Amino acid sequence: MATDNGKKTPMTMIQALRSAMDVMLEQNDDVVVFGQDVGYFGGVFRCTEGLQKKYGKSRVFDTPISEGGIVGVGIGMAAYGLRPCIEIQFADYIYPAYDQIVSEAARLRYRSAGDFTAPITIRTPCGGGIYGGQTHSQSPEAVFAHVCGLRTVMPSNPYDAKGLLISAIENDDPVVFLEPKRLYNGPFDGHHDKPVVPWSQNPMGEVPEGYYTVPLDVATVFRPGEQLTVLAYGTMVWVCEAAARESGIDAEIIDLRSIWPLDLATILKSVKKTGRCVVVHEATRTCGFGAELVSLVQEHCFYHLEAPIERVTGWDTPYPHAQEWAYFPGPDRVAAAFKRTVEA
Repeated sequence: MATDNGKKTPMTMIQALRSAMDVMLEQNDDVVVFGQDVGYFGGVFRCTEGLQKKYGKSRVFDTPISEGGIVGVGIGMAAYGLRPCIEIQFADYIYPAYDQIVSEAARLRYRSAGDFTAPITIRTPCGGGIYGGQTHSQSPEAVFAHVCGLRTVMPSNPYDAKGLLISAIENDDPVVFLEPKRLYNGPFDGHHDKPVVPWSQNPMGEVPEGYYTVPLDVATVFRPGEQLTVLAYGTMVWVCEAAARESGIDAEIIDLRSIWPLDLATILKSVKKTGRCVVVHEATRTCGFGAELVSLVQEHCFYHLEAPIERVTGWDTPYPHAQEWAYFPGPDRVAAAFKRTVEA
């Protein structure tokens, strides 16, 4: 990891993402930022606020409401040497661009025998917990992790968000950069009935002002522990921490950060130590990325396991507006899985 030794300042995840784009726009003239409302308006969540004024309309600009067109234009720019960092306003609306992402961006290096690459970063807010209902709450990471040639990333805090986004923009592969919008303004432990805790009260909200990177394929031990291993990413990292704290179970929480490529070595080291594993994600259960994690842990750690691997996920339904907290994997449901695994 390349680090910035300069001043750190409290940032929300929104501010950290904006800072990453600011750093890269200033450092590299080939970087461009575009998407729906990202220019004058600064994005629906204000992640790009002020960037058009600073860098001009030729480098930070608005597009029509056409996700396939946004990504298609970005792929063309990338093939000719630019480094587009584009925004799809919500992950729920990324599907019209899926053919461009899968058939063009992900395959370009292979199809051209390495003559061309597609260094495009596709930022998009994902996940629930904001009363967004079925069309503003989805977690589609598994449909991208399935595709060879794509990198899929989901940070859980401002520090990682900035470092990962800079790494994504610098990388020659296409990166789907999923941003858990429930974490934009503070860590969220799943207790929706409690006041929001701002990032300014959390050490992971302390972010270097300048350039630094976080590797795209390295997980981190978010919370050391001895009784079981928890594999999570995005918002669920904080939910799992709350579940461990409230249940009294000494869980080792692995924040994947990069969904694919996956840091399998860190996962296996932890599971072989604890002998137990729980996988947690917000996306629907069937064919979710948790199924791949369970398979890999079973394949590599079978003789170390002391209990069946558990999964805690969203349900196999559209994301329900009226029953959001029954769908959302909260700390009570996660803690119950912890207890079953430890007691098995």
